[in-house]
Amino acid sequence: MTGNVLVGQSGGPTAVINSSLAGVFKTAKDLGAGKVYGMLYGIQGLLDEKYIDLGEKLHSELEIELLKRTPSSYLGSCRYKLPDYDSQPEIYETLFNTFNKLNIQYFFYIGGNDSMDTIKKLSDYGTAHQSEIRFIGVPKTIDNDLEITDHTPGYGSAAKFIGATTKEIIRDSLVYDQKNVTIIEIMGRNVGWLTGAAALSEGVDCGGPDLIYLPETDFSMEDFLERTARLQAHKKSLVIAISEGIHLKDGRYVCELTEDRKYVDGFGHTMLNGAANILAQRAAREIGCKTRAIELNTLQRCASHMASLVDIKEAFLAGAAGVRAADEGKSGEMIILKRTSGDSKACKSIYECSTDTFDIHKIANMEKKVPLEWIDLTNNKVTKDFVDYARPLIGDELSPIMVEGLPRHIEYVI
Repeated sequence: MTGNVLVGQSGGPTAVINSSLAGVFKTAKDLGAGKVYGMLYGIQGLLDEKYIDLGEKLHSELEIELLKRTPSSYLGSCRYKLPDYDSQPEIYETLFNTFNKLNIQYFFYIGGNDSMDTIKKLSDYGTAHQSEIRFIGVPKTIDNDLEITDHTPGYGSAAKFIGATTKEIIRDSLVYDQKNVTIIEIMGRNVGWLTGAAALSEGVDCGGPDLIYLPETDFSMEDFLERTARLQAHKKSLVIAISEGIHLKDGRYVCELTEDRKYVDGFGHTMLNGAANILAQRAAREIGCKTRAIELNTLQRCASHMASLVDIKEAFLAGAAGVRAADEGKSGEMIILKRTSGDSKACKSIYECSTDTFDIHKIANMEKKVPLEWIDLTNNKVTKDFVDYARPLIGDELSPIMVEGLPRHIEYVI
């Protein structure tokens, strides 16, 4: 591997995004790359020439292990939409001048859907201008909404946190001898992979959520209140999981049924929050019971103390695979995870995962939703197929390195 490497992180962080960064850094150095630069605050920071030499920060295997166990984005992040070349060519000229100044031969961007759009645009520009730089996307998103890949690094740890937290909330809701409804609001924007993970709480010691609402289908306020009242009539405590992105038939998000102004980010995405509070207020007013709204919010993506070992390993694997793919001459592609399974002696499915690459043009700006056949519309839950899909991704734990009773993280550079 000749020349230097540039890697960045973009979009919302996850509990394992730094494991992918560790995979890129370590594999690039193992393959003989020169310097491995990290852009600070993603592509937006790079426009201001904000970057560091990661080799000056990561000196030992211990630091790499700490990096893998540290939540959020070590290099910082951004939500910056790279404009089309025709509208602002000077931005591309600025970026490629920086690439040339740093002798960059390999560019890696760790992120979700919008980040893959950045890889697509940079790769297309590079091809059109005969650049030899290789551009590879490394998948990351707790939303699990990237096409082609079986799942995304970050989802398994978030699903593990959601399943465990839902189980604890259900237990807590049984404390008092009075009727109550608890509504848990879960991230995911327009897809329900995370909300569906609340069903993982169901087991011999827990019945799981009473209702689960995903954004793949239209939400009916009347049906919600009717179902809730019917369940409340014969059950003391109800716990309902909803996606932040549930919407009415006319397309309005439930969280927009308020006078509060919603924040819109650089990609034009409306900040989705508050749906649980709206539903809790309606249920309290029309059913006449105690209600509580709980937003898991950023806890879903930063709870590295409950990260899935499967997720940490696959995040590292994705970063490493990206470097190997670029070293083999590939560009304009994203690393994908491929699920394989076999039968063990106990006749149980064995979960295994491998990597491959796929054309970024067939992934960027697309959104993978939960299959409708995995949604139980009769009971407002998810099916066994959904649970069987998600459960292997939350397996096993990687204990934090504890110092004075708290997890030790690597010192951040931002």
